[in-house]
Amino acid sequence: MVDLACGTGTVSELIAERIEGSCLSRMVGVDLSAEALCEAGRRLKRFTNQAIQLVQARVEELSDLVRQQVDAVFLCNAIHYLQNKREVLAAAYRVLRTGGRFAFNTTFFEGAQPPETLAFYRRWMLKALRTLKERYGESPNRDKVEARQQLTPEEYRALLQEAGFEIVSQELLPVVIPEEGWLAISGFADFASGALPGISLDRAVETLRSALRQTFAELKLDGVRRNWLSVVAVRA
Repeated sequence: MVDLACGTGTVSELIAERIEGSCLSRMVGVDLSAEALCEAGRRLKRFTNQAIQLVQARVEELSDLVRQQVDAVFLCNAIHYLQNKREVLAAAYRVLRTGGRFAFNTTFFEGAQPPETLAFYRRWMLKALRTLKERYGESPNRDKVEARQQLTPEEYRALLQEAGFEIVSQELLPVVIPEEGWLAISGFADFASGALPGISLDRAVETLRSALRQTFAELKLDGVRRNWLSVVAVRA
């Protein structure tokens, strides 16, 4: 099986725990960040009886990296960042055996924000823009980056079917994210550059976190609801 965009190995560790003890199981983690893969290696080093390989590469290169067909491909909370989703889905289809499953989730899609939470986002972003202007005399550029060009669940379904997959399940899962969770999300490079494009990463993260704390305090929030899209498809 393959964990695409595995990052620091959080999902890879969960997979390794589920297949621990199976001498026939093999897992490949793929990510572009060498720093993240180092952390993943430290996280996974306790699984000494399993074949685990970590590869630094673009996820689009999947079918060149994995020559033998696999049972499952996972892409957790990363598909929204991919510039060529069709290419990645086609590569996943090629490496899966018949009956193999492709699963992904994302909380950055059209429909992730329930209508009642829009006031929170508006206030947060307005405060961030005001803080950025007052502290640094800067404004983000107006061009949307790929991470902010969000697809609908129906568009994801169409892409999967175009690649040859059959949809097994597609769910919207509501979760409440506390302030600590939003502070962590604000520290993700792709999120920060998407929210404040053209601003240096350190400055964008600092600005978003400062504005977030103010927004939570003013609105007296314990958390903000957000929808996760979870999809499982099969190569028939």
